[in-house]
Amino acid sequence: MSSVPTFEQLLGSARRSAVHLEMRDGYMAEPALDAWRKGSREDLLAEDPEFQLWLRWVREATERGVVVRRARVFSVPESDYIRWEHFISDANVAAGEQIRWLPRRQATDIAFPGNDFWVFDEETVLVLHHAGDGEPAPDYLELTADPKILQLCSSAFEAVWERAVPHADYKPT
Repeated sequence: MSSVPTFEQLLGSARRSAVHLEMRDGYMAEPALDAWRKGSREDLLAEDPEFQLWLRWVREATERGVVVRRARVFSVPESDYIRWEHFISDANVAAGEQIRWLPRRQATDIAFPGNDFWVFDEETVLVLHHAGDGEPAPDYLELTADPKILQLCSSAFEAVWERAVPHADYKPT
């Protein structure tokens, strides 16, 4: 597909579901992560306009009946980034997002696509391309309805979701 809609448009047009699989142990640099590493446990994202916008989109989607689920596959012991993500994910859950956590060792027999992704309404896949340092790669977003990619992403997400631990029950080491 030639033109990729914005994430806001994709989530805003979802009718039933939006599922996201994250498989990296770290992503782009975050000032709030640096403060967390130094011991701050304040909600530094409460004033972050981008994070607050994300929470608004999730609330709007879930209020209209869209089920928003995120699953994370990660290494143990967890990276600082993953421990920080767990710390900030309470806000996502409060906004209506369901989150589960699966240690990578428990995912060895699951076939995964090579990239993180979103699947909207079991119809469209938004592939997220990252550089080695976790920053968005050039042409970061790729939208596809290819049935093979859709099947792989959907089956990988559901396999992870079935095994993963709900956010409230997972405690990082």
